[in-house]
Amino acid sequence: MTGTVAQILRLGHVEYRVTDLERARAFYVDLLGFVETSHDRGRVYLRGLEEREHHSFVLRKAPSAGVSHFAFRVAREDDLDRLQRRCEAADRPTRWVVGGEEEGQGRALRVQDASGLPVEFYHEMAPVDRHLQRFDLYRGPHVMRIDHVNCQVPDVQAAYDWYTREWGFSCSEYTETDDRPPRLWAAWLHRKQNVHDIALMNGIGPRVHHAGFWVPDALAVLRACDILAAAGEAGAIERGPGRHGLSNALFVYLRDGDRNRIELYASDYLIADPDWKPIRWSINDPRRATFWGHVPPKSWFEEASLVESITDGTLIEPQPPQLQDRPSFVT
Repeated sequence: MTGTVAQILRLGHVEYRVTDLERARAFYVDLLGFVETSHDRGRVYLRGLEEREHHSFVLRKAPSAGVSHFAFRVAREDDLDRLQRRCEAADRPTRWVVGGEEEGQGRALRVQDASGLPVEFYHEMAPVDRHLQRFDLYRGPHVMRIDHVNCQVPDVQAAYDWYTREWGFSCSEYTETDDRPPRLWAAWLHRKQNVHDIALMNGIGPRVHHAGFWVPDALAVLRACDILAAAGEAGAIERGPGRHGLSNALFVYLRDGDRNRIELYASDYLIADPDWKPIRWSINDPRRATFWGHVPPKSWFEEASLVESITDGTLIEPQPPQLQDRPSFVT
């Protein structure tokens, strides 16, 4: 994208609300092996083994669970001003994040998007030493980097239109109903060259279903399960291991002590060509969510994290979805 349109590069980080910071740190650092960059009385800043920015995952102490915001990196500092003008012209709430509010990060713009999701944009982030070849420091299932967020929104078509038309995202795969004409049920959108930076799913929202973190291979997915089970935390394994049809990824879904959800994710594919034709899935094809593996539990379909208002930090009351269909294989 050129000219007056901001260039969004990729998903950069996500901030989770947790009620017990030490319990959350024990889960994510001691068991899952995230690298701790720094901490203060209210936050722990984490990253993956190959990441060179100060953080990709923040744990923030709060009265209840949820998601404060997720953030995309932009190519230039003045892209932030372009985004601010574009969002204000569309009557979307914005605020500037400055003055060390988020450690390691320069000036940032926070926006309530068209679905009510709290989205941040930043360019500058303090560099750190990556641990890619510090194999002596590897712990847990070897979480390498943040990959995507998956969000539930009441109107997927409106959210899709916003992200593709206003923010320049491209679609890799999507799910439609079998009506005539079909209706958009979910979309996987990307700025970097893989399947997605954000997925938009029909559901009660705005809510964040999960943040996905890249691990290097199938053994890493299995290793996470072994580690959690050995530590007496097998109950944290919500779904998987398995393989998605959408994205082709190997996965396992985990819940922390506050029931916030992450996905450990491996083996999706490259999208290098700008004329990539999105892959269509029917809502009634069970292979889209589970190419192989156990049927997802009810919690995976129904539970997700509430999100904050960017103006006062309160949790937003979610709204029911516009599409009330249920896939034929879901009871």
